[in-house]
Amino acid sequence: MSVLTIPTAEVFLPLLEPARDKVAYGGRGSGKSHFFAGLAVEDALAEPGDHGGEGLRMVCIREVQQDLAQSAKLLVEGKIAEHNLTEADGFKVYKDCIELPGDGLMIFKGMNQYSADSIKSLEGYKRAWWEEAHTAHQRSIELLRPTLRASGSQLWWSYNPRLDTDPIDVMFRGQETPSDAIVVRANWQDNPWWTKELERERLDTLRMRPEQYAHIWDGDYVKAVEGAYYAQVLAKARNEGRIGVVSEDSLLAKRAYWDIGVSDATAIWITQQLGDKLRFIDHYEAVGQDLSAHLAWLRANGHESAECVLPHDGAKRDAVTAIRFEDHIRNAGFNVRTVENQGKGAAIKRVEAARNKFNRFWFDEDKCSKGLKALGWYHEKQNQGGYGVGPEHDWASHSADAFGLAAVDYREPLSNVELDMTNIGVAV
Repeated sequence: MSVLTIPTAEVFLPLLEPARDKVAYGGRGSGKSHFFAGLAVEDALAEPGDHGGEGLRMVCIREVQQDLAQSAKLLVEGKIAEHNLTEADGFKVYKDCIELPGDGLMIFKGMNQYSADSIKSLEGYKRAWWEEAHTAHQRSIELLRPTLRASGSQLWWSYNPRLDTDPIDVMFRGQETPSDAIVVRANWQDNPWWTKELERERLDTLRMRPEQYAHIWDGDYVKAVEGAYYAQVLAKARNEGRIGVVSEDSLLAKRAYWDIGVSDATAIWITQQLGDKLRFIDHYEAVGQDLSAHLAWLRANGHESAECVLPHDGAKRDAVTAIRFEDHIRNAGFNVRTVENQGKGAAIKRVEAARNKFNRFWFDEDKCSKGLKALGWYHEKQNQGGYGVGPEHDWASHSADAFGLAAVDYREPLSNVELDMTNIGVAV
């Protein structure tokens, strides 16, 4: 039996201890995948034991795997070659699988290929490594976990965080995690074998794609997806300190900008304007709630005095009551104003207005965190030819639309001359 000496970065040492779930998350260049590929080879050698026991059966998984080039197979093959392991040691590489010592087997699958019945074929497997686990669907996780139930079985998860709502992140970084789980965060700084090529790539990202840098290299959540409308202006706002603590000023008027949802989400941004600065001090979004819930949030958070600014559909009459949406809000005691329709291409007009004025916008990062996440995600929809066909209507579009309304409704501050003329009663 071969004896391996595998150098291991200090950050991964906790994952060498026994555990049902072993999790490594973080950015590019940390060595997460190389660690698990090496551990797979090590466990394959150890599993048959000194008395010729049954070999390890292992499945390497992605949510969708169209071909083996997308799998972890090349990484594992590389570790087998690196440690000079051969057929004499029990390793034999085939086109679609790898034979392991003691009649063991490693296969490579996409979870979308499995059903509740076909997943039973994995019941004898003792290792499952889910690479790029941030793409894992909740249903897929729920299929896999109870299937790998052999004594001593382990589930390995490696991923770069995307959204805090992704099932994998909720499971291992939420308020409640599996009781027998070891979770480590690893980034490029933790890689003792860092190369000049990786350093050049990292610095190029920082220079050319600053809005993507924290996600790609530091394992941070996505703050702006590739091609998002507000990616660059959000990155600039962060660098300039316009996203942070923005406290409410009790002397300033407030406006509440709405995107009205009937069967989907309703979103509201609370703003105050100070000179030419538009301060976004609070944000709200709810799905499937009636109007009373939205108004209750405004009252509960001290925004009952805010002028409610609605998009043009605020003037539409309710199909049941024949009362306009704006009248419902007005009858509840709020001051209401409806912005007239911007006409054809209204969504893009809102985007352009927001991007043009973004250098005047300030955000409270804590209270507006979900809204900022939506702005970072809001992006162009593409047709089959790859051409943009307007904004993608998804979970981010509601907050983005309400934000765009605030940009369209932005008012230039009065000049000193205009203020003087106003004070003496001259119309301006």
